[in-house]
Amino acid sequence: MQNQARNLSPAVLDQAHVGDIHGAFGTVGQHDTAQRKSWLARLRTLLVIMGPGLIVMVGDNDAGGVATYAQAGQNYGTHLLWVLLLLIPVLIVNQEMVVRLGLVTGVGHAKLIFERFGRFWGAFSVGDLLFVNFLTLVTEFIGVDLAMSYFGVSPYVSVPIAAVLLIASTLTGSFRRWETVMYLFIAVNFLAIPLAVMSHPVAGTVIHNFLVPGVGSHFDSNMMLLIISMVGTTVAPWQLFFQQSNVIDKRLTPRWMAYERTDTVIGSFVVIIGAAALIIATGFAFHHTHLAGAFVDGGAVARGLHTTLGSFAGASFAIILLNASLIGAAAVTLSTSYAIGDTFGIKHSLHRKVSDAPGFYISYALMVLIAGGIVLVPHAPLGVITTAVQALAGILLPSATVFLLLLCNDKEVLGPWVNKLWLNIVSSIIVGVLVMLSFILAAQTLFPAMNIGAFMEAMLIVFAAGLLVSIIMLVRQQRKIDRTPASAEADRVLIDPRMWRMPPLQQLSKPVWSKTRKFGMLTLRAYLFIAVLMMIVKAIQLALGM
Repeated sequence: MQNQARNLSPAVLDQAHVGDIHGAFGTVGQHDTAQRKSWLARLRTLLVIMGPGLIVMVGDNDAGGVATYAQAGQNYGTHLLWVLLLLIPVLIVNQEMVVRLGLVTGVGHAKLIFERFGRFWGAFSVGDLLFVNFLTLVTEFIGVDLAMSYFGVSPYVSVPIAAVLLIASTLTGSFRRWETVMYLFIAVNFLAIPLAVMSHPVAGTVIHNFLVPGVGSHFDSNMMLLIISMVGTTVAPWQLFFQQSNVIDKRLTPRWMAYERTDTVIGSFVVIIGAAALIIATGFAFHHTHLAGAFVDGGAVARGLHTTLGSFAGASFAIILLNASLIGAAAVTLSTSYAIGDTFGIKHSLHRKVSDAPGFYISYALMVLIAGGIVLVPHAPLGVITTAVQALAGILLPSATVFLLLLCNDKEVLGPWVNKLWLNIVSSIIVGVLVMLSFILAAQTLFPAMNIGAFMEAMLIVFAAGLLVSIIMLVRQQRKIDRTPASAEADRVLIDPRMWRMPPLQQLSKPVWSKTRKFGMLTLRAYLFIAVLMMIVKAIQLALGM
């Protein structure tokens, strides 16, 4: 019973993370334990609880995502819709693990990595998040420039206004007001649906390409790279940091686990619907025109839709691109400020006023202002930055996904909420595919002339071997757990999972690393060092025109 009492003391790092839940659609009391017996009561509660899952998913359809989906439709029609369907379980599984970590621990992703993997990996995780998120933020402002240029607005006007809007929406000192603004952005995201309808899609073709994987007669290395980019734009490291910290900031606990999981599932479908609508709109709008297969950028897509479907369609796409840039910028920047707060122990909550958490809000504002300023610098290497973001996200994805899986199997951290065997197997398959694709994406970006087909065949062999070894190790580990003494099993049953919270970090015993884990982490460190070094060399070459 002492162990159970200890576990009721949460490890939250900011006391603003404890209290009533204030969502955009109402409030739920901190100590609310009432049963929701009717569907109406459950729906009302869901509307209050949901938000983090929906925001992180729609935020992932940022400027880069909109451009990627538009490119898929303009260059290949609707032949790649099936990729989106396969991404739904990937999104759900990855972000569900993040939800559990946030609700059970009360501690952000960066802090957990520091505590469970040591200073090197902690500093690396925060450092790469800062760097990649900053570059991503620059690409969001590029999206703002492209979108507003369609309406004839100079970037020297649109970019500063967007920066001020982003800062103002966050510095309100109210989580509820911030979430309300995010819901307005989410609502605009649905503008993609009428845009798709305006393109006069053929229902039979859309359904077939959704349900039947195929590439038609278009398959080449460019299509392969685009498929990888579609996967990469929906699974990014910043999502892990953002949703884990955002559910904590919203003051959610394991009591609301089912609702937040539902929020994540709904968000996964919403983001895929938006992505599919963009592919359908561009696929049918440019079909049999001189613009088919001639993707340039988001701004050119808006002008092309103006030509093929009319001014309303062009303006709609520009607004969608602008909206995607703003919500993406808000989520990406906030994930960084959350991580900084977790790492350095400064107050970090949207519930706090600016005067009460200056470091949290200053870090947010500085990132926005500097990133926006870079876009306005004449002759800034914006193309290099865009390429670097895509490659770096691919390079850093393996470490982010490996940390996620290890944390979700750490009993000191998650107690009765650790992954089940079946979930570990499914997660390992998904993580393995993501890691393989990240290798291919990074290699293709760094070495454009490589034979992507041969490289992919080699990666498939490595993936199959690695997956087999992983499953064997997981089964062996589960057998050890099944042989746990009865007394220890009884202690676990005694604890109600809905009440279990990770105890304060200083009370946790340090993890003991096996030789296999040490070897794996050293291999990961070597890969990251070499890949990042090559990425820097490549970026310098691109900047110098070599």
